[in-house]
Amino acid sequence: MEPSNPLEVAIRNHLAAQGGWMGFDDFMQQVLYTPGLGYYANELPKFGDAPQAPEQPEGSDFVTAPELTPLFGYALARQVAQALQATGTDEIWEFGAGSGALAGQLLDALDEMGVAVRRYTVVELSQTLAARQRASLERHAARLHWAQTLPDAMRGVLIGNEVLDAMPVQLLARVGGVWHERGVVAMGEGFVWSDRPSSLRPPCEIEGDHDYLCEIHPQAEAFVRSLGQRLQRGLILLLDYGFGQDEYYHPQRHMGTVMCHRSHRSDMNPLADVGLKDITAHVNFSGILIAGEEAGLALVGYTTQAHFLINCGLVNLMQAASAAQRNRAERLILEHEMGELFKVIALGRGLTEQPLGFTRGDRSHRL
Repeated sequence: MEPSNPLEVAIRNHLAAQGGWMGFDDFMQQVLYTPGLGYYANELPKFGDAPQAPEQPEGSDFVTAPELTPLFGYALARQVAQALQATGTDEIWEFGAGSGALAGQLLDALDEMGVAVRRYTVVELSQTLAARQRASLERHAARLHWAQTLPDAMRGVLIGNEVLDAMPVQLLARVGGVWHERGVVAMGEGFVWSDRPSSLRPPCEIEGDHDYLCEIHPQAEAFVRSLGQRLQRGLILLLDYGFGQDEYYHPQRHMGTVMCHRSHRSDMNPLADVGLKDITAHVNFSGILIAGEEAGLALVGYTTQAHFLINCGLVNLMQAASAAQRNRAERLILEHEMGELFKVIALGRGLTEQPLGFTRGDRSHRL
């Protein structure tokens, strides 16, 4: 029986063109970004609060920090302001702006602080999301621009909040002591895993001889190298969930980190319900640092989201906020919520002072 999901049909056609097998990174790319059909290219709601009841299917799939509370953007704005002033620049670039909430919060906060921003460019692959961003950010339309590709030269502050985790990853599986690349084939009405022996390896040795599944991140690392090649002067801030290499490839972390998100529930089967749920993987921040250094960028800070936001004045912002906003903001910094798992890495060129967000609790030595 032919699948009724147009995205499944498109993926099967792509598979056929690839000889019937594709690596997981290719599959993830198709599922998330196929024009008009992929998860980030279709019309389904994605960002925001959980549905209030099971009978409300229009609820979102997950909530990111800017949707949780505007205090996130207002705290981040203090770091952005310092970096703009320290580098003598007046441009902001945001990658994968989601609902547009963070852009609005940053511009509102910077306006209140009297910090001039001449141009705010959103680099967005999804035309569906770009249209929603334009509608929600109309008040800042004069300074906002959208792009799908990067220019040859960039200056200013570059921001990616939960962008790296959505970039396709390759899966490596050690089975019976032999390393394979884990890929996908079509079977029946769906898709199943298929391993092929591979010369690819994780960036470090994995102790033991037990079966082991992990990811490598060539696309995210290539993205950071590309930013480094283009950034003339400024600061790159990347916020996401993940670990340094030693923790990421710990022998006990043997099932990988690929997860799916739908209606604020998680599962570990990216081969099912394609196009209807998000697929993510945690970030290896050591690999991100190496990629940045290869492009001539300097590491200027790495810490937890909790330390970063507290350094940027979140606690003071919470004291002036309503009880409801304080409760939401606590989720950004509590250890069992987003505070510890989420990290912030800053890479730069032309900076002469330590960024505000890393004055205490810097963990650069763990990379």
